Amino acid sequence: MCGAVATFSCLDTTAKYLVQSMDPLQITWARYTGAFVLVLIFLNPFKRPGMMVTQRPLLQIGRSILLLGSSALNFFAVRYLQLDEALAILFATPFLVAVLGSQVLGERVGSHRWIAIGIGFVGVLIVTRPGIGGMHPAALLSVAGAICYTLYSVSTRLLARTDSTETTTFYTNMVGAVVLTPVVYFVWSTPQSIFLAFLMGMTGFFGGFGHYLLVRGHRLAPASTLSPFIYTQMVWTSSLGFLVFGDVPHFWTIVGSVVVIGSGLYLLHYERKVGKTMIQAEENQ
Repeated sequence: MCGAVATFSCLDTTAKYLVQSMDPLQITWARYTGAFVLVLIFLNPFKRPGMMVTQRPLLQIGRSILLLGSSALNFFAVRYLQLDEALAILFATPFLVAVLGSQVLGERVGSHRWIAIGIGFVGVLIVTRPGIGGMHPAALLSVAGAICYTLYSVSTRLLARTDSTETTTFYTNMVGAVVLTPVVYFVWSTPQSIFLAFLMGMTGFFGGFGHYLLVRGHRLAPASTLSPFIYTQMVWTSSLGFLVFGDVPHFWTIVGSVVVIGSGLYLLHYERKVGKTMIQAEENQ
């Protein structure tokens, strides 16, 4: 999960750089088409017979559309928002995932997980400081993207029970490429340099590899356990925002980041402690 969100930070930084010279839909198309090409090279159905077979085709398509919507909305938002501002709004998703996970997935969210998620959410409020100063209206796009991402996270966990990581990765990128290819014609602008064309291709790598790691993580742990680790993305995003765009994080952004990262580390410590206790109990039996 930590590796996935670090990769997503690189994706968001690249998208924000590209959005200065091309339409966000074109960037979204490059992200999915590039990832789909990589999937065909390394995880194609010829090398892995049966990879396209899914037990839940409608859920695969629906999940892919949710991620496509989240990506597009986020790319539109970062045209006007700093990377850390857009990310802070996305940080509201772990709380929603925990609630939906308990209702839809039947996952038990114990008191320690609720504490970690609650502390992290307080950190988000410190960053956004709702009602103080106000934010650009583009923040509403980030909110809509966060809702899409919440539903996407829960559906990823559902699919992890029946379909392989490779199958889910294949459908994720295929659906995005198929949906956006007819649309990109109307917004296309030729990259002004080889470097920009290279960055377009890198969005495919960052997006595809990041979500491959994400799906792998969901096969190993409950969604409510993984969700707080999305907070570590703030370190990567703030650093890249400063290095690439000169965006200096606000004092409260730094304070809030410390709080949310601390919540993730607390949960990691607790999960390891519980895991060791369970192993010892099994050995005693």
